[in-house]
Amino acid sequence: MLKVEIDEGSGFCFGVTTAIRKAEEELAKGETLYCLGDIVHNGQECDRLQQMGLVTINHEEFARLEHAKVLLRAHGEPPETYRTAAGNRLALIDATCPVVLRLQQRIKKEYDSTPAGRPKQIVIFGKNGHAEVLGLVGQTEGKAIVIENLKEAERLDFGTDIRLYSQTTKSLDEFRKIVAYIQEHIAPGATFEYYDTICRQVANRMPNIRRFAAAHDLIFFVCGHKSSNGKILYQECKKVNPRSYQIDGPEEIDRSLLSDALSIGICGATSTPKWLMEACKDMILKHAATGGGKSAT
Repeated sequence: MLKVEIDEGSGFCFGVTTAIRKAEEELAKGETLYCLGDIVHNGQECDRLQQMGLVTINHEEFARLEHAKVLLRAHGEPPETYRTAAGNRLALIDATCPVVLRLQQRIKKEYDSTPAGRPKQIVIFGKNGHAEVLGLVGQTEGKAIVIENLKEAERLDFGTDIRLYSQTTKSLDEFRKIVAYIQEHIAPGATFEYYDTICRQVANRMPNIRRFAAAHDLIFFVCGHKSSNGKILYQECKKVNPRSYQIDGPEEIDRSLLSDALSIGICGATSTPKWLMEACKDMILKHAATGGGKSAT
């Protein structure tokens, strides 16, 4: 008998849940609401909110907007965004994740406290161009150094003080490798301090999702193609279960994969809505019920 299970630990993180709730509350009032960038890195959830009236804009459009209401998503924004909003008399609904907000404040404090005459490298382990990283770099007037992996850490100036932070959704294991590398190479006259700013709600999903993926014959990882966190979690699934497949939604499920699976697991990223994983489960069960696969329990 076929068993189809959705991972209870998958789905929206706290920050995304809060941002979407705030958007839904404002849209229920019947007023025009703009969102600066995709509210979540999941196309189908963005489409759902667009149908409710949410208008997604980019930073160029934001700069031209006046006397309007704009939602700032969980990823956070650089100081320039708030200055623009004040100048254009925009009403902001700030849904910046509290974890991201605290990180922004720490980096700004670090940057502002840099003593004159002693240079300091503020380094952020993160994805170049990612919305959260742009907000973090903005706290340093664009002077922070972004590294995406251990290889890029080799280009740092180890004769100059280094302060290392991390994007909240990065891999904890890779962060620790970067820390160890810098500790090994920092010059005697320079100082190195690091701050583990990875969100534990996200980091803890890795061991959990590995266990979930290992417990099933076949895994469908439901995730928008823009999700940085999704790419990391999907690779964790793939490591323990080679029969793991990343899909955007039920329409991308390859039905030929279902014929010999007795246990199918469905999981996703912090940007994956529960309703989308449920839709994938429903499609698989419907396929089985019509004789396309194993009988469903």
